[in-house]
Amino acid sequence: MKWEKLLSAKRWGSEDKYNPDPAEARSEFQRDYDRLIFSSPFRRLQNKTQVFPLPGSVFVHNRLTHSLEVASVGKSLGRIFYNKLKNDDPDIDNKLPLISEIGNIVSAACLAHDLGNPAFGHSGEAAISHYFTDDAGLKYKNTVTDAQWTDLIHFEGNANAFRILTHPYAGKGYGSFALTYSTLASIAKYPCESLAGHNKSQIHTKKYGFFQSEQSGFQKIADDLELEMVTGSPLVFKRHPLVYLVEAADDICYNIIDLEDAHRLKILSYHEVETLLLRLCNDPKMPARLADIDDDDAKISLLRAKSINNLIGTCSDLFYSEQKAVLDGDFNLSLIDGIAEPYRTVMKDIAKISVSKIYNYSSVVQIEVAGYKVMGGLLEEFIPAYLNNNSHYTRKLVDLIPKQFITSKTDEYSKIQTVLDFVSGMTDLYAVELFRKIKGISFPSIA
Repeated sequence: MKWEKLLSAKRWGSEDKYNPDPAEARSEFQRDYDRLIFSSPFRRLQNKTQVFPLPGSVFVHNRLTHSLEVASVGKSLGRIFYNKLKNDDPDIDNKLPLISEIGNIVSAACLAHDLGNPAFGHSGEAAISHYFTDDAGLKYKNTVTDAQWTDLIHFEGNANAFRILTHPYAGKGYGSFALTYSTLASIAKYPCESLAGHNKSQIHTKKYGFFQSEQSGFQKIADDLELEMVTGSPLVFKRHPLVYLVEAADDICYNIIDLEDAHRLKILSYHEVETLLLRLCNDPKMPARLADIDDDDAKISLLRAKSINNLIGTCSDLFYSEQKAVLDGDFNLSLIDGIAEPYRTVMKDIAKISVSKIYNYSSVVQIEVAGYKVMGGLLEEFIPAYLNNNSHYTRKLVDLIPKQFITSKTDEYSKIQTVLDFVSGMTDLYAVELFRKIKGISFPSIA
């Protein structure tokens, strides 16, 4: 793969307006960022769970604050890589006129990387998948193709993000997005269809990146950017190189920030967090600096900042040194999994303590269980109603689905996707409120 093809300001849905002049294209990737910031799907992330249930008096991160922080780290990763290229070849801007925009592309992709995640974090994805493997949804198996069924029983937030960004919803055309091809390709961590996904031997097939409904759209982008195809059936591509930087920004943020949130919620002690982050800081002067600070939260903020800075540096170094393998599609590790010691071992230790003490904490498990009940309950009501719509009750339920999601297609898969578009886009609070109302647990107010 070649940078001159991989960096494109061509816009999804607005290809006829594409101007290949690099001087005009340089602002297009910043526009991607701006369009995402001002979009409704992005704003809704403020009421979607990151790890912990939406807080009361203690602030912890939600999907929106997480995405903003990932975008900040991603921009740094991209900018450092560009600076290394320019230092190595001062004439790089003339050879690759859009190479200086890598930081903006990565930053925009980072903003969008979680747009497809449903309410209740990853348990929301599992709840949607579970509906189709349980008695309630299993009956639809014979109404769709094998590939479409695999989409449903392995509902994937990554694929859903690509759908949100490229699907022409009713009455909205391509909505407020129409992102550039390079930004869209940079969010595809797993550029394959669901039939090829969940093969953990290859980094690009650990999950999957597009539904059957968006397969031709992704292929169009991949062909234009000349992403390397692995197989045509099932459809699998090698990653766009900038995916590695988007993924690294996400990995850096959630690993470190989850520790900080866990300390705020008194799940982890200051000593536990300090022990881990001091190793990432790798700075003999840090203990003395911490001794001058009284507040534990302030100490952890300093440790967090230094840790993220070091991880950005070491991930940037690795991406730069492995650039050929990345462009050849042969780098089969995430940057976090390939970084130098002592950082690699510390990140593995953080992952272990996160699983044992954070992700299995009682309130986190409770939100996962609630997610199953709420998301499953909504699907139990809306999918049969929309597919059949043969009674007064089902017609009333269908009236609750916003018109933008309603499809003119008549096949079962497209109709099911209508309901999934509606339900997966809900915030935690809206999903709970709607579930309670349609189940008769609470009643809406008139005002």
